Amino acid sequence: GKTSPTEKGEVTAAAVCASCKVPAHGHKTLELALVWDMPCVHFGSKEKLHLRRYTRFFGSGGDAAPTLSHYALTHYEEWERKIEAWQNPILENSQLPSWYKSALFNELYFMTDGGTIWMEVPLDCCAEDLQGPAGAGLSHLLPVLREYGRFAYLEGQEYRMYNTYDVHFYASFALVMLWPKLQISLQYDIAVTVVNEDVKPRQYLVCGQTAQVKMKNVVPHDIGDPADEPWQRVNAYLMHDTADWKDLNLKFVLQVYRDYYLTHDSLYLQDMWSVCQAVMESEMKFDTDNDGLIENGGFADQTYDAWVVHGASAYCGGLWLAAVCMMCKMAEVLGDTAIQQKYLDILKKGKEAFERMLWNGKYYNYDSSGSDTSSSIMSDQCAGQWFLGACGLNQGEFEVFPKSHILSALKTIFEKNVLSFAGGTMGAVNGMRPDGVPDTSSIQSNEVWIGVVYALAATMIQEGLVEEGFHTAEGCYRMVWERLGMAFQTPEAYREKKVYRSLAYMRPLSIWSMQLALEHRAGLAPASTQLPQDPTHP
Repeated sequence: GKTSPTEKGEVTAAAVCASCKVPAHGHKTLELALVWDMPCVHFGSKEKLHLRRYTRFFGSGGDAAPTLSHYALTHYEEWERKIEAWQNPILENSQLPSWYKSALFNELYFMTDGGTIWMEVPLDCCAEDLQGPAGAGLSHLLPVLREYGRFAYLEGQEYRMYNTYDVHFYASFALVMLWPKLQISLQYDIAVTVVNEDVKPRQYLVCGQTAQVKMKNVVPHDIGDPADEPWQRVNAYLMHDTADWKDLNLKFVLQVYRDYYLTHDSLYLQDMWSVCQAVMESEMKFDTDNDGLIENGGFADQTYDAWVVHGASAYCGGLWLAAVCMMCKMAEVLGDTAIQQKYLDILKKGKEAFERMLWNGKYYNYDSSGSDTSSSIMSDQCAGQWFLGACGLNQGEFEVFPKSHILSALKTIFEKNVLSFAGGTMGAVNGMRPDGVPDTSSIQSNEVWIGVVYALAATMIQEGLVEEGFHTAEGCYRMVWERLGMAFQTPEAYREKKVYRSLAYMRPLSIWSMQLALEHRAGLAPASTQLPQDPTHP
């Protein structure tokens, strides 16, 4: 019934009870639904009123709690059946360890607990409103966003930026495998920001330099701060000018082809093709010596934003070659022979330069600078191969990195970064010196990043090192969920001794790439893990 709002400082409570008669030796079930109806959202700027996705079905008047409660009570058994149908093939697979089953499903907590918002696009919204001045080429932007809404989640509960893209690169496997249309919607939002710009000046904290907030044809770091107006004003990150980061553009290209490979959405690929070409052209300026391989700029210019890189590097160079390979593949699919030949030529030169400058006979050096730590063993040095393998491009005519080199690098990482660190019980440390001592040259080089470890484990599984992959990932699970007691708040990082950073973080959703690798090995169809659709309630 009608009640008065509580006064400020006033505490109130309510109770619900039900009764029934239980016959001897029988049982009865009492059902209770608890519902929140909060249909409208303002961000910090209060410039726009946003409606949550569910208002499409239940209205935005704030009076839908009884309807929501009734819907839950009449559908929850069906939901439970569908959840079991989705999870049981994995839960009942006796070849998979119990900790892995726990990690795989429970890490999904962040999909809803990560400050997540799923918004409707207003009915009176037109394509021009979404596209900005330069987004007319995205012909399916409005239909996709109108049908599936806009989706955003925080980098972490302590790092207040939505859809932080260098990190979403890792976490995106959970979205594309389970809610692929949300991944595609998110990619359209990123694509719009790529082709537009924000010329306002801003001073960055690390270098002290001033640069414009967002340059054209460059992937943004994030789509905004919930304390401001996300989507409207992007790049809330203040540490570096990420227009000079080397990984963001590449991670867009890699996700576009990966999404197409798993969803077979050709309209999406066609829309994204011009954006991929634009960001790769923008990236070309980082190949300063025209050898087909980009160079890092002598600062922390990628997702390891406190770990300096000079010259050619295993991480960014590997991502670059993987992106060039995928440009070749996309051009082939779309029949663009001129672009295909252009990138085949770059790939040929770049592969030779990468091997010559970084391969040391056992693994790829951290970078080519010849500094005291350039020979460090980076746990994430095979990130490019990880994405190539996820798309079936890690062998045959599309082999970018020699198979023997990848296997040698992965075995070296397992020996040094995993087994020689904390007795092999904490996953893989980001950087290890060849003598088996962690690289302490930066605050990030001697951390373990859980999401990176899950990605490394997936790469090992893809390359046939299944036992090593599970051992590597298990260390992180045991550390977080058992020894540290951080269940359902997996941090970005921890160190060997009593230090952790950024609780409840996006990147560990990369564990779903382990599942994709296992399904590939089992010969299952790439998109087989999608949740079953409810025909009565999309």
